[in-house]
Amino acid sequence: MERRQYLCFAAGAAALLAISPDANAQTYPSHPIKMIVPAAAGGPTDAMGGLLAERMRGSLGQPIIVENVTGADGSIGVGRVVHAKPDGDTISIGNMSTHVLNGAFYSLGYDVLNAFAPISPLVTTPLVLTARKTIPAKDLPELITWLKVNPTSASVGISAVTFRLITRFFQKETGTQFTLVPYRGAAPARQDLVAGQIDLLFDQPDALTLVWAGSIKAYAVTSDARVALAPGIPTFAEIGLPALSWSGWYGLFAPRGTPKEVIDKLNAATVEALADPAVRSRLADLGLRLFPPEQQTPDALGALVNAAAEKWWPLIKEFGIKAE
Repeated sequence: MERRQYLCFAAGAAALLAISPDANAQTYPSHPIKMIVPAAAGGPTDAMGGLLAERMRGSLGQPIIVENVTGADGSIGVGRVVHAKPDGDTISIGNMSTHVLNGAFYSLGYDVLNAFAPISPLVTTPLVLTARKTIPAKDLPELITWLKVNPTSASVGISAVTFRLITRFFQKETGTQFTLVPYRGAAPARQDLVAGQIDLLFDQPDALTLVWAGSIKAYAVTSDARVALAPGIPTFAEIGLPALSWSGWYGLFAPRGTPKEVIDKLNAATVEALADPAVRSRLADLGLRLFPPEQQTPDALGALVNAAAEKWWPLIKEFGIKAE
């Protein structure tokens, strides 16, 4: 009897182990969730992470702890997600830089296009061409003329690879030359722009608060339509530079291999959070535009990743952009 009881116990234990992944997925989440934000605290990415974490907590029934991990254009932070257990307890906000462009920019040690399980697109965001307030040019055509007259003295700040890429693309499309000044993040570059230490900076829409305060100027936005926060600022297309019509995006990711049932729960919580009027209002204040509900799916985010790689990786190679 003792031997038979032992064998029955062993068989039962094996059966439990065999079904445990499904069982875990069905009871998920049973632990606090860590959300990696691959950006410094205080910026728009961090603000977005905090908004989502607070709102998704109610849907999932577990706290979501935001952890800011900076360095190497965000690749250090998202690299932690790559190596995390694929159980849904570690997720990450990411963007076109961290989940696409860095794959052509750094030796990451993993395939950036296949190392993650997409959860949902979050928002799109254009960039704004900003300048120190003492630049004499009144509009973008005058600015381009000024840059051509001052090719050796003009300077432009660059931080993440997205900003480096769009800055080089701007040079190509306008036939201008200037000194590129690398920064570890957008915040110190913005501080130097306000102080007049650099001349220009492609920045995110939340920089418009500095424009309203009179601390800097803004010449154009990369979106295909004027942004609601600053209807007086023209698009590049309006000024005859349609190639500079571009918007980045943010999405939510988990490690590759995370069960579909877990991804579905995270997606449902994300979609519910993005539908919250308070969340929508705060994101709009940051100049961020939500994807339509029908596009808030894992497949849609996967398609964004692949399309961005196909378009921008060849340009990184063409421009010879290297890590600073």
